[in-house]
Amino acid sequence: MSTELETEFTDEFEFGEGRSLRRILLGAAGITGFVAVWWVASLFNPDFVLPGPAAVAETFAVEAASGAMTAALASSITHWLPGTIIGTTLGIALGVLLGWSETADDAAAPIVRVLRPVPPLALIGFAIAWIGINHGGAAFIIAAGGFWINYYAAYGGVSGVSDDLLDVARSLGVKSDVGLIREVVLPAASPEILTGIRTGVGRCWMLIIAAEIFGVPGIGRKILTASNNLAVDVVIAYILLMSLVYLVLDTGFEAVQNRVLAWR
Repeated sequence: MSTELETEFTDEFEFGEGRSLRRILLGAAGITGFVAVWWVASLFNPDFVLPGPAAVAETFAVEAASGAMTAALASSITHWLPGTIIGTTLGIALGVLLGWSETADDAAAPIVRVLRPVPPLALIGFAIAWIGINHGGAAFIIAAGGFWINYYAAYGGVSGVSDDLLDVARSLGVKSDVGLIREVVLPAASPEILTGIRTGVGRCWMLIIAAEIFGVPGIGRKILTASNNLAVDVVIAYILLMSLVYLVLDTGFEAVQNRVLAWR
């Protein structure tokens, strides 16, 4: 029996390694193909329309060496991080509440439907008036963007919890709403909630451009300024920086998500 289990484990491990290697090779091939197409397209366009990969790489190195890129990244994180945390926390909290309580859901449904279509960009005026042209105002825009993603993820996860699970918990002595939410609802809805958090993190990172459009310094502001000056190489360099940061964030959160949901 132990030999069979060892053989099965070895086969699964080798299959996982082979699949990971295949993904890496295919990913590398995809990136190589993209850069090749980009290089060919740049040959038929002036630099102010589409600079080549070499020119963008040089600009990226110059911006990074000068410290401008590090300063912009640090500034963006200053409002992205609190905005993401606030929007995520409030979205999950309200989603759990309305997904669990039909009374609260019925009372809040009209307000949700009125506010949901409002884009974060439409809130810039409120951010300036209420908070000011600063990191707090930018964090407000980012929080608004991350709120609804997490709200609907948590709401869908909680409202979709099986009544059978709740009945089993009640039969085992879990009677209070707080106990049922903590012991049954949140664990059962965790896949949807974590997916919402992961999506929201990426969404909030994308929103730094909108959050910085009214003058707050950061990566988004660098991109907007460079666009106005037709410095396309600088624009692409900072877009690549955004992509690299998102790659790190998403990869890290995926690892955490897989570990938390290993019970599945």
